Amino acid sequence: MAAQRNDPLRPTQDARGFFMLPQTPMESGYYTYGLMDNRPDRGGYQYPHPVMMQAILRVAIEWQAIDRRRIGIGNISRADGFDDEDHSSHLDGLQVDVRPIRKDGLEVPVTWKDYQYDRDATAKVIELFRTFAPVKFVLFNDTSIPFVRMAKRHDDHFHVALIG
Repeated sequence: MAAQRNDPLRPTQDARGFFMLPQTPMESGYYTYGLMDNRPDRGGYQYPHPVMMQAILRVAIEWQAIDRRRIGIGNISRADGFDDEDHSSHLDGLQVDVRPIRKDGLEVPVTWKDYQYDRDATAKVIELFRTFAPVKFVLFNDTSIPFVRMAKRHDDHFHVALIG
């Protein structure tokens, strides 16, 4: 049974049993962003499979131990695995979009071609995912980073897919 949205003591849970990723806790090492930022159901794409939840939280903790900048966690999966045209690959909670790291630490978009893009830091975040999670593939258009492969519309985020 899903948790009640109006119960502040229980996290939001969908029918699959997936909990919503905590939304931008300050000491977590990450912040959230995504398609739902300007809509009433903010956080609507923030339902990870338990394997992805563990991966995000572990990578964020490991990252926080080496860098003060936070990782931008974007779209994961909609509640109940709802399908729409925006992110048809984000159905099982095992896919996440992550912003590249910016040199200035601002929590806004950056492309891999921008002067504020921090290639080394972004490569480190990808390496952390590969170290602490069962990564199937990473899509990102900066192919100078090991293991990544190109994909349309992946200049301003990388897409991590996990094995379930």
